[in-house]
Amino acid sequence: MEQKVFTALNAEFTDEDAKFLETYFRLADTIADLIGPHCEIVIHSFASFEQSVVKIVNGHHTGRTVYSPITDVGLKMLSQFKKTGEVAPKSYFTTSKGGALLKSTTCVLAGEAGKPIGLFCINMNLSCPFPEIIQTLMPDMANLHAGINENFSSSATDVIEQALNNAVLEVDNDPSVNQKGRNKAITKVLLENEIFEFKEATAMVSEHLGITRHAIYKYIREFKSE
Repeated sequence: MEQKVFTALNAEFTDEDAKFLETYFRLADTIADLIGPHCEIVIHSFASFEQSVVKIVNGHHTGRTVYSPITDVGLKMLSQFKKTGEVAPKSYFTTSKGGALLKSTTCVLAGEAGKPIGLFCINMNLSCPFPEIIQTLMPDMANLHAGINENFSSSATDVIEQALNNAVLEVDNDPSVNQKGRNKAITKVLLENEIFEFKEATAMVSEHLGITRHAIYKYIREFKSE
């Protein structure tokens, strides 16, 4: 069950603040998934310092759960934020109650008008066996080619071109698509991948496929009406 931000005990903490904190819950899951199980992600709410933890992933590293209290370091960072407006300090090293060495970073989350409403914390357990940490960061070589081929580019044209090439390859390798339906099938793949959100996409696709822009628009209308 997804953790929910509980009713504020602090009168200055509003329902809108709680909703804003909840928007970071998916980010916490995403970062934990990226870095791996040796990484703990915690979101604190300033609604109550006694029960500040409203979201935690891999809490076994520090033995905490939802509704655990804020830390002394967290309170110190809140005080610093109020004085200086400093949101995120440099990373630091600390030791858990169980003796594990942690590399941590904490960022103050600010809501409406810059009011501090919580903390976003990342704690990496460096006491885990290093080979285990490395293993979680490396791909499974047996399934390496089954991964996602992402195009990192500073040019929208490159992104469109790569997506188009991938769509063509996907459709041409699909035996259920005949030559007559090829262009329409390619357009559908690109539409499903939101490529037509790029302004240049329609022109580039029509030129590559050798059809008019009106034909592309017609395909898109048909797909959206289905």
